[in-house]
Amino acid sequence: MSGEHSAGSPLRGFELNETTLPVVEAMGKHMPGGFFIYRAEAPEELLYANKACFDLFGCDSLEDFKRLTGYTFKGMLYPEDYEAISKSIAEQIDASEDNMDYVEYRIVRKDGQIRWVDDYGHYTDTELYGGVYYVFISDITEKRAEREKNKEENRRLTEQVASMTQLAELLDSVTSMLSNLPAMSFSKDVETRVYLACNQAFAEYAGKTRPEEVIGLTDHEIFDKNTADHFVEDDNKALAMDEAYIFFEDVPDATGTDFRNLQTTKTKYYDASGRLCLLGLCVDVTEVTRLKTEQAMSSARQQELEERLALQGQLLEQEKQRKEQDAMITAMASDYRSVYHVDIDKDDAVCYRADPKDAGQTPVGVHFPFHAWFRQYGELYVDDEYKEAFLRFVDPENIRRALAAEDIIAYRYLARRDGVEYYEMLRMAGVRHPADREDHIVHAVGVGFTVIDAEMRESLQRAHALREALAAAEQANKAKTAFLSNMSHEIRTPMNAIIGLNNIALNEPDIPEKIAGYLTKIGASAQHLLGIINDILDMSRIESGRMTIKNEEFSFAKQLEQVNTIVNGQCRDKGLSYECRTIGRIDDYYIGDAMKLKQVVINILGNAVKFTPEGGKVSFIIEEGPRFDKNATLKFTISDTGVGMSKEYLPHIFEAFSQEDASLTNKYGSTGLGMPITKSIVELMNGHIEVESEKGVGSTFFVTVTLGVSDRKNGSMEESEIQPDEMSVLVIDDDPVALEHAQIVLGQAGVHCETASSGAEGVDMVKVRHARRDDYNLVLMDWRMPEMDGVETTRQIRSVVGRETPIIILTSFNWDEVADEARSAGVDTFVSKPLFAGNVLDEFREAFKKKNRALLAHRADLKGRRVLLAEDMTVNAEIMVMVLSMREIEVDVAENGRIAVEMFEKVPEGYYDAILMDMRMPEMDGLEAARVIRASGRSDAKSLPIIALTANAFDEDVQRSMQGGLNAHLSKPVEPEALFETLESLIKA
Repeated sequence: MSGEHSAGSPLRGFELNETTLPVVEAMGKHMPGGFFIYRAEAPEELLYANKACFDLFGCDSLEDFKRLTGYTFKGMLYPEDYEAISKSIAEQIDASEDNMDYVEYRIVRKDGQIRWVDDYGHYTDTELYGGVYYVFISDITEKRAEREKNKEENRRLTEQVASMTQLAELLDSVTSMLSNLPAMSFSKDVETRVYLACNQAFAEYAGKTRPEEVIGLTDHEIFDKNTADHFVEDDNKALAMDEAYIFFEDVPDATGTDFRNLQTTKTKYYDASGRLCLLGLCVDVTEVTRLKTEQAMSSARQQELEERLALQGQLLEQEKQRKEQDAMITAMASDYRSVYHVDIDKDDAVCYRADPKDAGQTPVGVHFPFHAWFRQYGELYVDDEYKEAFLRFVDPENIRRALAAEDIIAYRYLARRDGVEYYEMLRMAGVRHPADREDHIVHAVGVGFTVIDAEMRESLQRAHALREALAAAEQANKAKTAFLSNMSHEIRTPMNAIIGLNNIALNEPDIPEKIAGYLTKIGASAQHLLGIINDILDMSRIESGRMTIKNEEFSFAKQLEQVNTIVNGQCRDKGLSYECRTIGRIDDYYIGDAMKLKQVVINILGNAVKFTPEGGKVSFIIEEGPRFDKNATLKFTISDTGVGMSKEYLPHIFEAFSQEDASLTNKYGSTGLGMPITKSIVELMNGHIEVESEKGVGSTFFVTVTLGVSDRKNGSMEESEIQPDEMSVLVIDDDPVALEHAQIVLGQAGVHCETASSGAEGVDMVKVRHARRDDYNLVLMDWRMPEMDGVETTRQIRSVVGRETPIIILTSFNWDEVADEARSAGVDTFVSKPLFAGNVLDEFREAFKKKNRALLAHRADLKGRRVLLAEDMTVNAEIMVMVLSMREIEVDVAENGRIAVEMFEKVPEGYYDAILMDMRMPEMDGLEAARVIRASGRSDAKSLPIIALTANAFDEDVQRSMQGGLNAHLSKPVEPEALFETLESLIKA
């Protein structure tokens, strides 16, 4: 049920939306009859109904009305009427150019009474609500009863006339019959239009003394021309109908002075000779009509109107709609103190509604120059703060531009008139929207002034309260940040002691196995507690907007290798199978935040392992999406065959502290923060995360992140050592996808690659090349292959080529269980799948150098090195001294930053090999101490490695350390190996 508005549509230019609906509601309160609006689409929900509707249904309130009807159009109708009424409305709307319909149907009141109503409806399309109907209804029960009574009387008269016609035909004469009727009666010859017979009553009406004087005459010979034309027109209508034509008419008699109100019945018949005749019966109801009550008169007129609607329905509908439009415009204008119509093209305005309190206003109906008058108004009455914007707002070209994009534009400002200060709003709307015009330009607008002082001042008060609340929230956020920073330090400091002492104790010689077990469990619990602390601090940083994303080049290949090493171990320990593979091209290097990307992947993979029972499977698939503007889109698909999640829980998975099942939480352990943190990090990387899951089947996460494209070539070797384009590599794998991927990846690095789909085929290819004295530079081999695995294949290749050609095992499994056997068989090293050219070339370089006994660039030997440790916590200092002594490093301890600076300045240049600096210390913190040392002017001040040891682990803390001149930033609790590796890399060899 839809259609387009025509030019006559009463709501043309009026758009029902959240702004205008309150106006319609205000209008509806003042309507005497029922008025409601409902959606055209099922379930035909009501959008609005006025109080007159409630009264019509016998309801006391809107809630009462909703309970009775369900607040739908279908609920308003008598059930048996709904299908027929809906069909009638749809057919009328489809056939109507103006989208109008008229129906009558029954309703059931709250008290059980069944009443009849008439329904005048109009359909229109809206952007917010779709298709809607505006409907006016009224109770017509009494009118309908009277109408049915009249219809019954007409039916009786029709039957009487039919009976009389039959009698006349049988007797071949109607004269005697007509004479005996109390009403005026006559018959005519249709061909000649002359009267054939009439009774005395009609003869007197025709101005004759006897019926014989009428016979042989026509209407034009008896009555005036207008009356005669009217009678002939009615004759023609009766002749065109297959049944009796019954109607009411007000006509004069033959003298033209006495008007009669007649109920006339005309019907055609054939006399005995076969002549077509017309029989007429006129009941004079003039006296009866005069004596009837006012209600009866209304019923008769309604009956007459309904009869004429058959010919004049369209005209009457248009008139009705014009009246409704006028009523709606009047109701909507009631919210404005003054309303104008403005012709922008002619710069002409006219007032439609004037403010009776404004003596200086242009009177209603008087035209005036629009722009000049509105500019003058702005200059005189608009406050200086708002004046410039007001003058821009009323500029005609600005109005056109604004209304080309918006249906309604408004400007709120402070006005001063007659010593009174108040807020006012000027609102404009196009008379026709630009889209409805061929030139798409607004030419005329409606303009309304309304006082909004109370609303505006209330809004300003709310805004002031919001500003105060925002300031309080910002202050609270600063306090929260400071608290978290302090808590980070206070929590990590004892955690550093716990983990540090635990590591030292585990490294004690001859420690009993039972005690070692206890210490291992203590270490695991401490690491778990540290993970929870990190989650809480991460979530707090996200909530406060302080988490940032780095943009640094990193080795994606190395990172993926680390991830696979961790997850492989977890899966092996739990009895799960793990698969990691790439699809298409994946670079070795990207630009982004490697640490946070790793955190995302480990979080999801860790959950997959955690919630997958023994014997299950975890898979990790990486592929690159489209590239744009030096950015690449990486897509991760992580799936498992674990416990899964319910459909009801999925929408809440990324909510903080959300847990589907408390019993599962107890079983598996969870803070409920991992997924919210993961989602936040992904979104900071301009990415998106989704999840699909089924209870008892498993879960699949889809992650997309945006990384920068690195210009760095795949591989990290120096070209002087190995030229990739000079290499010849054999890849042996039973998986054809893996072989194809290897060719793509190595080909991108310039490496020539040949493939074999089994160990036996690979051995044969090696034999052929060896016979030609053209051995492969490198053999890459899958570990697990049918018939002949990678270890056995290696043995057979070594029997052919000896120890010269490097052989690397490729595997997605943990190789610890076969490492010794593989190396004894001749395997040089292992590389995790998926394959990256950089990893292969790095491992080849290492294997190549080892085989040729070339010296590797060695790291600094830490034995005997001297380190200055600045730490104000005695227990932390003692732990760090013990940790460093494990590598025979000599340590001097300073209780704070000031003492550290003094100790540095007192010793000779080059005395210390490195400084370990706590960040939070009394008297002088670590950052200030580092700045003082860097600025001391000594030759070793700039080059001496200074390493931050701190509980402040936030990204901004690391940035401050780097800006303060420190070389590295290690978060407490410090892992000994991480500390030793950092010292080895920073101290000069």
